[in-house]
Amino acid sequence: MASFADRLQEEINYIGLSRKELALHANINPRALAMYLGTQQSMPPADVAVKLAKVLHVSVEYLVTGKETSYRQLSDLERDLKSLPQPVIDSVSLMIHTLAENEKK
Repeated sequence: MASFADRLQEEINYIGLSRKELALHANINPRALAMYLGTQQSMPPADVAVKLAKVLHVSVEYLVTGKETSYRQLSDLERDLKSLPQPVIDSVSLMIHTLAENEKK
């Protein structure tokens, strides 16, 4: 069963950051990050877990429990949309809005 440290390392690898870069972006001490990832695998305080999750584009719940959320999928979609020209974004947005409205009915 994967631990907090396992999921954290997996997300670090997925997003392509070094541990040092993650610590910098999350504004936490690199030594603290090493503790969360090391053999002791200590659990960070809630405020630190929130910072890590935010940088990694996942939920704290996922890091702690492994319960999947759609945050990564939404983040990937957002990244892909940003690479498209505005007229395409507008068309996709209208399509999504229409599909969502139809699902409500």
